[in-house]
Amino acid sequence: MALDYRSARFLTSVPDASLAPDDEGAEVAFAGRSNAGKSSALNALTGQKALARTSKTPGRTQQINFFALASGQRLVDLPGYGYAKVPQAMKNKWQRSMVDYLQTRQSLRGLVMLMDCRHPLTDYDQQMLLWCADVDLPVHVLLTKADKLKRGPAGNSLLAVRKRLADFHPGASVQLFSSLKKTGVDEARAVLDNWLAN
Repeated sequence: MALDYRSARFLTSVPDASLAPDDEGAEVAFAGRSNAGKSSALNALTGQKALARTSKTPGRTQQINFFALASGQRLVDLPGYGYAKVPQAMKNKWQRSMVDYLQTRQSLRGLVMLMDCRHPLTDYDQQMLLWCADVDLPVHVLLTKADKLKRGPAGNSLLAVRKRLADFHPGASVQLFSSLKKTGVDEARAVLDNWLAN
């Protein structure tokens, strides 16, 4: 069943998981380094220019943002990790808040992880994959900014990440994605459909 992602609307923004909306229905979370293009990907997937705030300053998403679909499911934008120029105490708070959310949400069906296809599988990405594997949380990786590479190098990046993913999260899937060119949007939506419809 294909869901209507264009119906996505901002629901609420919370500083930690304890203040999140009622834990019912189904939701999919989005996570990635602060400069991986998370907000742009959310906008591309929902066919909206400004659903998630994009910024030239990495690390602007500092809270957990919930977006509701017309059919009742939710998309969740988690704070970016690993890059933002903010105090260490703030980074620690984000990490705790994210882990709390990922550990406690019963309605969470899967995690979309975003990695710049030119710099995939950073230490933070690897930690997140291992953690998700440990708690049996399905993961789908979007190798973003695929338009920055020619077809050959982009394909090589995809094959290399697919091979290495097995070391961190054997069940994870991966694809190329470009918010700018809309590459991989239908493929990513199909994964979301599969998670959210069950």
